[in-house]
This record gives sequence, C-alpha cells and structure tokens, in this order.
Amino acid sequence: MTATTTGTEPVGSVVLFDGVCNLCNGAVNFIIDRDPEAHFHFASLQSPAGTALMEGHGLKVQEEPESIVLLEAGQLFVRSTAALRIARHLRGAWRLLYLLVLVPRPLRDAAYRFIARHRYRWFGRTEACRVPTPELKARFL
Repeated sequence: MTATTTGTEPVGSVVLFDGVCNLCNGAVNFIIDRDPEAHFHFASLQSPAGTALMEGHGLKVQEEPESIVLLEAGQLFVRSTAALRIARHLRGAWRLLYLLVLVPRPLRDAAYRFIARHRYRWFGRTEACRVPTPELKARFL
C-alpha cells in the first residue's frame, strides 16, 4: 500500500510519533521490522505533514507530545488504543497483544501515560527528528 494524499488525508495507515523521543524512534524501527507489507507509513508529530494531519482532525499539536497517534481509515486513535491497533497488524505473535484491548481503556491508558511521562528520562531524546534511509523514505510523509 502506498501513502498518497488526497487533499490533507493520506491513504493508508499513518503512525504519528514524537520525532525527538528515542523510545518512539525505537518503536518506529520495531514496527518497520515487523511490517513487511508496508501497511504503515510514518510522520513525526513535529513535521509539517504530522502537524497538518493532527490539525486536520481537530487535535492540537503539543510541544512535547504525550501520545503516539494512529490515523487509520479516517479515524485517529491515541495512547494504548493506537499502540494495540498497530500491534494487530504486525507479523508474528505481536498481533496477540491486541487482546489487551479487553482491558478497560482507563487502565491501559494509565499505564501508557506513566511510560510516556518518563520516556525522556528513561530512554533519552534527540535534538532532531529521524532521517529515514533512502529505502524507507517512501514510508515517511
């Protein structure tokens, strides 16, 4: 599947991530390695494409984003729901993580927020968003 844009709306599933977060960059690499069909495309929340997608769906871009965002079939999903919806498309046993959707969202999101709140301290941050390799460039908006 190719990410093309129709107006401001890309076709396909897009993962919006914190481009300066080492944990988030690691998660993008993890997804890429387990997504051989290239179901997912990516944009950092700090990029013009990421900002436009967020604002186009009525979400304000924060200075320090607290959540991964998944744009899938015209809908935005955040926090644990986004992570679990991503997992269900990954190769191998990772898709079984989607069963955690049965856990009430407030509990899932509390755990997600705890990790998000500490991610820079635990995993660090970079000063700039990642630059994809030439072979991955087509998957980044």
